[in-house]
Amino acid sequence: MRSGAKVAIVGGVFAVVAGGVGYGGYNLWNGITGGETSPESRSEAAPKTGPVTAEEVTATARDFLAAWAAGEPEKAGQLTNDPVTAGPAVAAYREGASVTEATIAPGAPVGAKVPFTVKATVTYKGVSKPWSYASELTVVRGTTTGRPLVKWAPSVLHPKLTTAEATLRTGEAETASVKAVDRNGDELTAEKYPSLAPIIAELRTRYGSKTGGTTGIETWIDSGSETVPDATVLVLQKGKPGTLKTTIDADVQAAAEKAVKAYGKAAVAAIEPSTGAIRAVANSPAGGYNTAFMGRQAPGSTMKIVTAAMMMQQGLAMPGNRVECPAQVFWKGVPFHNLKNFKIDGGTFTESFSRSCNTAFIKSLGPLSDKDIEDTILGETARRSFGIGLTWKVGVQTEDGNVPESSGGETAASYIGQGRITMNALNVASLSATAKNGGFLQPYLVAKNLDDREFAEAAPLSREVAKGLRLMMTEAATSGTAAKAMAGVSSPKGAKTGSAEVDGQVSNSWFTGYSGDLAAAAVVEEGGHGGDAAGPVVATVLRAG
Repeated sequence: MRSGAKVAIVGGVFAVVAGGVGYGGYNLWNGITGGETSPESRSEAAPKTGPVTAEEVTATARDFLAAWAAGEPEKAGQLTNDPVTAGPAVAAYREGASVTEATIAPGAPVGAKVPFTVKATVTYKGVSKPWSYASELTVVRGTTTGRPLVKWAPSVLHPKLTTAEATLRTGEAETASVKAVDRNGDELTAEKYPSLAPIIAELRTRYGSKTGGTTGIETWIDSGSETVPDATVLVLQKGKPGTLKTTIDADVQAAAEKAVKAYGKAAVAAIEPSTGAIRAVANSPAGGYNTAFMGRQAPGSTMKIVTAAMMMQQGLAMPGNRVECPAQVFWKGVPFHNLKNFKIDGGTFTESFSRSCNTAFIKSLGPLSDKDIEDTILGETARRSFGIGLTWKVGVQTEDGNVPESSGGETAASYIGQGRITMNALNVASLSATAKNGGFLQPYLVAKNLDDREFAEAAPLSREVAKGLRLMMTEAATSGTAAKAMAGVSSPKGAKTGSAEVDGQVSNSWFTGYSGDLAAAAVVEEGGHGGDAAGPVVATVLRAG
């Protein structure tokens, strides 16, 4: 959150341009067709129904933009389907953002949507700067009046106003901007690495006052939340940015950005196993929600890294032991099967891991095994040995994984990464990093001595369990389900594939692996099998390291 004064504008000049005609404030309301009708006319005519017409869309958009540009918030609000909210929001735009001039130009309607451009001037304490951007509105028919109205959303005023609490502000920045640099001192910008945009903004909020910079004058999106960083949209007067060193590796980051861009919704994170340093984080689409750190999705069979560790710790199976892998098993009446109902006759635990045999992991546990395993053991293993479910203090906000208690068929589902288990790319990358390192080291993005935060800690894996995980992950990467994706990745290497079914849709594709001293994980929404979509993303990142 930042401090900025609400400045009332007196004598500001606004205009809306439509069809080449400029409308001044003195006549903007005359002839507005979307305004309230008289009580007599409302009683005489029944409300109109059906889709809005092209003429209604054009006229309503023009009149709303004219009222907004004229600084007539009440009139603009009456042209929306939520005047109680819209009117004050339009007023706050002019006052809170210190906009002294604006020209709003509607574009050609596309159905009920009308794009438009805003060219404005922002002035604060004698400092002025031009500001331009594009947005759009949608015209709908009022449910009770039948009038064509603008469907109200804060994003009408600016596309980055995505919540009801967010507002535009202009003033002196509370914290200095930061010059984020990578591990080698190379500058990291949101323009070059768009996935880092929300991260750099949050780093500024948290650490801008600790980097020695000076503040400037800016226009920003005030999120209205202490946990969501504000976002600068215009710099009127620059301050001096302070330098903030991160653990990012610019080369690995560039590879990650390029790799996820091939998919509509994807995320990847990379960690150095020997230190926990985060080397890359990328999302598609970039610049918005940080799914790689904040996602909460079922991780699919990448969870078998944790389940395998639990099985070894509980004495149920070691890599060379024979385990059963039938095509299907039932757990308390709930059926579980393998992809295309494959089975392995007389195979080892390593073979079942490398080929991702669901039934082997379920049949070896609980009521189907000779040794009863409590429903809580998997969650305890995740926390005690992998740090999943502890509170990570990375330097920015993260979701740190959840393996909740379960019962019945849900317990069996959790062994293969389904049920109510949730993780993100950072969490799953940490699973591989823990296996490679032989113990959990909390991932981090900036040095902990910046704010003396305490890192989460977990017990190291035993030498036997760590060796067993690496052996099985190497087998998966060289001859199992991960082999194709990892073919061009340098040894020593290991990997695990995963796919997670979500609400009957095409499965989310998961993949995690390591090569040398770099571990990574990726998720591609509706990407199918782990090796098909997420696998190439991870392999690209690992090769860059």
